[in-house]
Amino acid sequence: MTNTTPFHLAIDGPVAAGKGTVSRLVADRLGFLYVDTGAMYRVAAYLAIAAGVELSDSAAVTELVSKARIEMHNPVTGEKDGRLTTVIVNGDDVSWKIRTEEIIAGSSKVAVYPRVREILVRKQQEIARDQNVVMEGRDITYRVLPEAQLKIFLTGSDVIRATRRHLQLLTRGEDVSYEEVLAGIKQRDDQDMHRTTDPLKRVPEAWEIDTSELSIEQVVEMIVSRTRVMRSA
Repeated sequence: MTNTTPFHLAIDGPVAAGKGTVSRLVADRLGFLYVDTGAMYRVAAYLAIAAGVELSDSAAVTELVSKARIEMHNPVTGEKDGRLTTVIVNGDDVSWKIRTEEIIAGSSKVAVYPRVREILVRKQQEIARDQNVVMEGRDITYRVLPEAQLKIFLTGSDVIRATRRHLQLLTRGEDVSYEEVLAGIKQRDDQDMHRTTDPLKRVPEAWEIDTSELSIEQVVEMIVSRTRVMRSA
């Protein structure tokens, strides 16, 4: 008898550990929907900055998020420009607009607001309810998809992660130094691990993969193989 229960693959980990690229490729190989939850928090920061709202104004940020229509889908023809996912906010494609260092830094500030997280977590759970998904972020394994069949904690050294992020930014034409990127990653790690609301952590049942000495393809193959074995069991 065919198992019709949706398979949920939850991936957590620090910034620039390769979660987005790995998750997108795994989703492609398995035919799953890729859900970048971090993009939703970047959207929250983007909405506030675009509206001239202070990121410290939790009530105003929450109102913007609650009213916004956020849609996500795997890139289709015409959208395959290097993005990992297509993010539409109120009908506007913001996939690249939410990828600046300013927005990324702002996302960690608005992500601490309980009401913002509550709204976005509910949207994420609704997306996953009836379909196979690869969902990545920082609280997916214990907050968003606590019943996920496969939980992974993807990590790597801060130096390696900074090198990867710096290259990404240079490729996009952003003028930023390696030292700035490394400092930003260390600051983001500290914020993510010590925030009072849903901090970044590795749950005991998660499979930890250190990507420092592994290629993207090696990591993808490891995850795809384990998923297929679990689904066929």
